Amino acid sequence: MLLTIIVLDSVGAGALPDAAKFGDAGAHTLNHTLEAAPVPLPHLARLGLSRVPTLQTSPETVPAGDVQGGYGRMREVSPGKDTSTGHWEFMGVQLEHAFQIFPQGFPPAVMDRFDAATGRGHLCNKPYSGTDVIRDYGEEHLRTGFPIVYTSGDSVFQIAAHEDVVPLEALYEWCQAAREILQGEYAVARVIARPFRGEPPFERANEHRRDFSLVPPRTVLDAVKEKGHAVVGIGKIPDIYAHRGFTEEIHTDDNADGIRKTIARMRQAAAEGTQGLIFTNLVDFDAKFGHRRDPAGYSACLAQFDAALPEILAAVPEDGALLVISDHGNDPTWPGTDHTREYGLLLASRPGLTAAVDLGERATFADVGATTAEALGADWKGPGESFWPRLK
Repeated sequence: MLLTIIVLDSVGAGALPDAAKFGDAGAHTLNHTLEAAPVPLPHLARLGLSRVPTLQTSPETVPAGDVQGGYGRMREVSPGKDTSTGHWEFMGVQLEHAFQIFPQGFPPAVMDRFDAATGRGHLCNKPYSGTDVIRDYGEEHLRTGFPIVYTSGDSVFQIAAHEDVVPLEALYEWCQAAREILQGEYAVARVIARPFRGEPPFERANEHRRDFSLVPPRTVLDAVKEKGHAVVGIGKIPDIYAHRGFTEEIHTDDNADGIRKTIARMRQAAAEGTQGLIFTNLVDFDAKFGHRRDPAGYSACLAQFDAALPEILAAVPEDGALLVISDHGNDPTWPGTDHTREYGLLLASRPGLTAAVDLGERATFADVGATTAEALGADWKGPGESFWPRLK
């Protein structure tokens, strides 16, 4: 059995009931994106997107057609709307308390230790857009060599540095030092390396981004690996879980590269008869278009994935399955630049599944992990209810 899970990062399916607590009542990434910049998505529609609750688009963008797949959406019970919270819950870790955020910047107790670790000062240290921060502080960084430290509405400590000023390995070492500092009362979910290049206007070197996460408790990934199966993390997936529970890690540069490498690894696994999990994150929806509030770019990104979907489905082996999910929202029409608190998308396919299967509104993202464990015969007693029997 080979299960492939593809996360469409930030492709939210409507505001959660508690969205108002996060300032996100009325957010709907899919609806608002496709209303602002309509694009046809026929293959996603056939997989079940056309029947996802609350989706309101024209037949030209998401035609009804004959659905052959499972469809629904998922509640996130953990108190957050960030990558780590969503992905950890996918694999069975439900948080009682949100990861810490620092809307006023990081205190001297953190920054003094960080400066001592780098041997330099720092710039910014407040919430900022990733593109704006290099625009506003990039030239000062070139003059001083001081790293640009910033955060956001998420639980992150981000370090931006020009590749000609701070070599990548040095930037990664600084991130590791920050990761060791940001524990306990100052723990954040992720420390993120944000290299950039060129002359003003600077360009982010997204292919060299690296995340340094808190170590999660035991997850379904560990259970699948303990079963003796392959666990292949593609894109930023291994970073999110602090590289725990994987047998193989594959770096990607962007969505197109992630799609290519996922298909190639699926074909290889099918040819070799590999059992296990291929787990991919496609980050461009979020990083390139959601945070930058670019509905047209977001729609084009959806269309790119839709065009690739037939080839992805063709790579699913006869005893395999595909899940397409999302971890939060990032409505590109919403005020600000932060994520939005939304339902996760849920689409599913198996060879031979020729009818529409309503998977309903799942009570937790952890249903993905429970389904993964059941499909692969892994020992998992954590939260979540498997929908695997519905796909047989």
